[in-house]
Amino acid sequence: MTSATPAPTTASAATAATPPPESSPLVVIGAGTMGAGIAYVAATAGYPVFVVEPDDARRAGAAENLRATFDKAVARGRVGSPEADEAYARLSFLPALTEVPDGPHLIVEAVPERLDLKRAVLAEAAAKNPRVLASNTSSIPIGSLAEGLPRPADFLGLHFFNPVYAMPLLEIVTGAATSAETHRLALDFAHTLGKDPISVADHPGFATSRLGVALGLEAIRMLEDGVASAADIDKAMVLGYRHPMGPLELTDVVGLDVRLDIARTLQAAYGERYAPPKLLEDLVAAGKLGKKTGAGFHRWTPDGRRAI
Repeated sequence: MTSATPAPTTASAATAATPPPESSPLVVIGAGTMGAGIAYVAATAGYPVFVVEPDDARRAGAAENLRATFDKAVARGRVGSPEADEAYARLSFLPALTEVPDGPHLIVEAVPERLDLKRAVLAEAAAKNPRVLASNTSSIPIGSLAEGLPRPADFLGLHFFNPVYAMPLLEIVTGAATSAETHRLALDFAHTLGKDPISVADHPGFATSRLGVALGLEAIRMLEDGVASAADIDKAMVLGYRHPMGPLELTDVVGLDVRLDIARTLQAAYGERYAPPKLLEDLVAAGKLGKKTGAGFHRWTPDGRRAI
């Protein structure tokens, strides 16, 4: 999970697209930050969405957080109250994939960035016979994830960005076996959500993570070396290069644990230039994961704002 420049393609943009037929349900596996975000934009766009999360507390928390997200969208004028209620009503929260009807239009896997876990989840999802099976991986090659799948032609990567409701980009990653028809359906899906997609070939890190993580890791090394404070390193990129936020703040938003997983994947593929700095490993080990825990390279308030 990575982020890019926020832009005003929010829920209101998604509702401008032609709603899909009610007979085209989507399934999102995993109710973490990315899974919940994908469910939000899909429900807003008109899809009935099954959110599958085996952890009871996480599933209940996702339902509560999504309700709050819709309420905030109403308060900020992004969507009307009736439309928000209708969209939330399209969401179903289930503890197991076995409770999902067979043959959904699309299943998106959004579990943590670990190869064995993703492969196990995707194998179970493939048994539901979706028309399109996708992974929200931000770095693991699609070819590696496709190993053992019965229909690799129907499989690809759909890499969303955080926060999903605000980020216009959707990175569509085609594997060697992905069919042209599956790619076309993915492009159609992206446009239905109001996203602006790019299509990339299957290489570790794809286009976005490979570039973004390189910048983020170098910023962490600079902090380790005492080049400047975290605030000033970030300010350098915001004011000097017109980035919407600095690389250390962005790492806090993405999650230091997520960045560490991606860095290790890229290190295995490309060598030591992507080796995670010790500071990153130490912060993750200490449970300082960024915005979601209140501390990372910066401090964060309970309402999700950076503390100055």
